[in-house]
Amino acid sequence: MKKDVIAIIDIGKTNKKVILFDNNLKVVFERGEGFEEVPDDDNFLGDDIDLIENWIKKTLKELLSTGRYDIKALNFSTYGASLIYLDENGERLTPMYNYLKDMPKYISNDIYTKNGGLLEFSRKTASPVLGFLNSGLQIKWLQSEKPEVYAKVKNVLHFPQYLSYKFTGKITSEYTSIGCHTALWDFDNQQYHPWVRTLDFKLPEPISNSTVFESDLGGSNTKVGVGIHDSSSALVPYLFSNKKEFILVSTGTWCIAMNPFNKEPLTQYELNDDCLCFLSVKQEQVKSSRFYMGYIHEVNAERISKHFNVENDVFKNVRLDKDIIDILNNKYGSDKIFFKKGIPEEYLDEKVDLSQFSSYSEAYHQLMIDLTWYSIKSIENVIPRTDTSDKIFITGGFAKNEIYIKLLAGYFIDKAMYTSEVDNASALGAATVIWEEVNGDTELNIDLGLERWEETINLEDF
Repeated sequence: MKKDVIAIIDIGKTNKKVILFDNNLKVVFERGEGFEEVPDDDNFLGDDIDLIENWIKKTLKELLSTGRYDIKALNFSTYGASLIYLDENGERLTPMYNYLKDMPKYISNDIYTKNGGLLEFSRKTASPVLGFLNSGLQIKWLQSEKPEVYAKVKNVLHFPQYLSYKFTGKITSEYTSIGCHTALWDFDNQQYHPWVRTLDFKLPEPISNSTVFESDLGGSNTKVGVGIHDSSSALVPYLFSNKKEFILVSTGTWCIAMNPFNKEPLTQYELNDDCLCFLSVKQEQVKSSRFYMGYIHEVNAERISKHFNVENDVFKNVRLDKDIIDILNNKYGSDKIFFKKGIPEEYLDEKVDLSQFSSYSEAYHQLMIDLTWYSIKSIENVIPRTDTSDKIFITGGFAKNEIYIKLLAGYFIDKAMYTSEVDNASALGAATVIWEEVNGDTELNIDLGLERWEETINLEDF
């Protein structure tokens, strides 16, 4: 008997996956691939969109041919800041340009000058100056740098909607892809920014992420979603599972604190402090704050491990030691040892004399204490003045770091602290948003893999 499944195409910069979820949103199949990047027409490396398309079609065909699965629905979760340009015949005009390409300053400066200046434009669109990562400005780049191609453009799609288009033929847009530091959305008025009207074509009006279209897949009618931006998608399981307000901290190379309940407008001060806003699947702003904690941790922990002649990954086995905490508290009190003058430009603090520590564990504890203070500041940036949230969820790599979690829990004593283990969170979100369209009013229960942390260490002692 065939198993009913929702198929999700989950495209990251490094890994590309096809994941099947059953009716209980449990993963029943997962296949991942990594593809070599190819040069675009400027000889800059980026994803091979032809290869990705062919791989998706081939993998889905293979899954259907097994006779084990009945794909009831299909949806897409991809990284953001990537656009596809279509001509009047619906054919792709360009490679998919890498968001790491350089954006000539005169292009972005022209937009800023004509729209209230850099600070006001960035605030209004919740888009820090990020070059090609401001994907809307890629359109102006194409107009300026490749006018012969721009003249043929009929439609522009974000990456998730392009993959959906390949199955449905529908030209669509949705809120999470538009509201992701694209410089396209006016957060003050909740519509496209006025500069978008200067384009020679219309961008599609956004529709709900729960929208599905019927499409033939292997001879069967399949509901196909319009896709979703992966960072916003990872928030979805928490939004659907919690009636009360919460803060989600997604940790990894970047630690991103997200508060979908902070309605306060983004300020220029917050923008300068690495804050921005996303749009959620509920079409509401998600105030977010970024801290480059994962990479800063990596390079400084490596320096400590070299000094004490231990393996680079030994930190994975370091548990919080209260005796060490007491020693550091008595020696240094509230003084920072790492990053006394802020985070260095190259992120590695080489001015710290590591010989002052008696062991690797002692030095590593101090590193985590000092990094946690910066993380706290980042989290506080998304907490409004009238805060009513009562939970913080920590996901990703640092959810396994006992020192970090117990220090955070000891600081945010008014909130319940949970670590959450959700595999393939962005894919799960993409399945969740179309769940009702596939299963009707069937009750949806999502396992967030929660663990509450009751034991804490009070950072106020430092």
